[in-house]
Order: sequence, then structure tokens, then C-alpha cells
Amino acid sequence: MLVSNNSYVPPQFFILNGIPGLERVHVWLSLPFCTMYIISLVGNLGLVYLIHHEESLHRPMYLFLAMLSLIDLLTCTTTLPNALCIFWFRLKEIDFNACLVQMFFVHGFTGVESGVLMLMALDRYVAICYPLRYATILTNPVIAKAGLATFLRGVLLMIPFPFLVKRLSFCQSNVISHTYCDHMSVVKLSCASIKINVIYGLLVALLIGVFDICCISVSYTMILRAVVSLSSTDARQKAFGTCTAHISAIIVTYVPAFFTFFTHRFGEHTIPPSLHIIVANLYLLLPPTLNPVVYGVKTKQIRDNVIKLLRGE
Repeated sequence: MLVSNNSYVPPQFFILNGIPGLERVHVWLSLPFCTMYIISLVGNLGLVYLIHHEESLHRPMYLFLAMLSLIDLLTCTTTLPNALCIFWFRLKEIDFNACLVQMFFVHGFTGVESGVLMLMALDRYVAICYPLRYATILTNPVIAKAGLATFLRGVLLMIPFPFLVKRLSFCQSNVISHTYCDHMSVVKLSCASIKINVIYGLLVALLIGVFDICCISVSYTMILRAVVSLSSTDARQKAFGTCTAHISAIIVTYVPAFFTFFTHRFGEHTIPPSLHIIVANLYLLLPPTLNPVVYGVKTKQIRDNVIKLLRGE
């Protein structure tokens, strides 16, 4: 917004335009989005309740899973209700400060989710490579401290984002071709230099995404070496089986995340905007939807306790 002496002030609001090029089918697109959101709410709330209710699940692996479920719930709730309002009621306006708050929570929760996935990989590493010391290494105080450290890392690294955006001058359009306030989508509307924003975004991606992926890769390399050295075929299958659900969660989380990250920076002119925004939404919605299903199917203890709970035992 232009004012006197060629100075600029932040816009009062942004317009979230939904999925560009697919405005006519927003209502139809809302159906799978809404269905997935309901499944994520029911699945994750049920999983958290089950882990809290069943004492047999009060173990590190399941406590980390409960953390993951809570973060998944918060992540999709930060964006999906807003997207559904755009699809159903054309409520596209979002206050400038509300946009910054949403941006902070979206990136903060996804950063924490990445950290929890890393902790779950380390949990599997200790369980398979040091089974006799598992209970003494991953005690409840250690789990609590690891969870708190992961949460603080995700939150503290995201605090500068709103301030970096607020210092920018916005003299161009206030229309964001997205369903929620993503950092890069917002800063690209600025008429000022966004070099600092881009550099800090890459730094955060390095400190969270790349660091976590490296830790996960090292953990599973060590796990693979330990499993291959087992003489029993049944023992190898059991060890691989305990990791299947977690590997699925990693794939579902990181593949769309990296697609979104690289598209923003390098594929803007080659990837259709509608595909980019759909994947960006799935990046926040797929993990909360699929993780409870995958863990419920692949993890025997959870599956047995769900059946037990449904039977009222």
C-alpha cells in the first residue's frame, strides 16, 4: 500500500485465493479435503486416547507416536478449516497479523513434526541395536527432555519469520495464490528485497529438515547393518516389521515437503500452480490422515488394543 514520500505500510489484509485455476471446482475439491480432515481428527484423537488409556502402551515408541499425533492434529487444524471456508463460503480475506500468526504455526508445527520423526528413528535404533539397554537409555525423563528440546527448536527457529515478513514493503497485489499463509507465498508479494527471508528460510531448512533427514538416514543405516547380521530369518522380519510404519510416515511427510520446498525456489515456472498448491495442502493433510491408519494396521500392539477397546474389555 502506497503512502506519501514513497514509503509503504503493510496491507490490512491478504486475499487467499485458494487453488489457482481450479476455482470453479473448489466445492468438489473440498469433499476429499474435508473427509481426510475428519479421518485425521478421529484417528489421531483415538490414537492419543488409546496410548493414554492403555498402560501397556506407556513405552517410548508409543509416547513418541502420541507426540506425533498431537502435532499432526495441530498442523492440519491450523490450515484446513481456513481452506474449507475458502472452498465453501468464499471467505478469502485474512488479516495481515492473522496471516503472520498462521504462518508461524504452520512452519513451527511442521518443524516440530520433523523433529519427532527423527526421535522415533533414534528410538528404533536403540530398540534394535541395544535391546538390553533400551529401558535404561530411553527413560521417561529422557523422553520428556527430548520432546521439549524438539518443540523449542521448532518454535524458536520460526519466531523470526513473522518479524522478517513484517519489515517488508508490500506495494503490489495482496492476493496470495494459496489456501493458507505460507512464508514464500507471502514474501513474493513484496516489492522490497527478500534476500534475507530466502537465506533464513534455507538456514532453517538446513537446521531442521536436512539435519533430521541425516539423523534418520544414519539411524536406519545402523539398523540395517544390525538386522542383516541377525542369523534368524524370523528375527530379521520382526525387526524390519517394527520399522515399517515409521518408514511409511517418513515417506508421507518428507516427499511432499521437499516437493513444496523446491517448487517454491526452483520450479515456479515449470510446475503448474494448481499442482503445487494441492501438494502443499497434502503435505499438511496426508501425514495426519495416514499415520494413525498405518500405525493401526502395521503395529500389532496398537491393533490388538483397538480391538480390545472396541469390545469393551
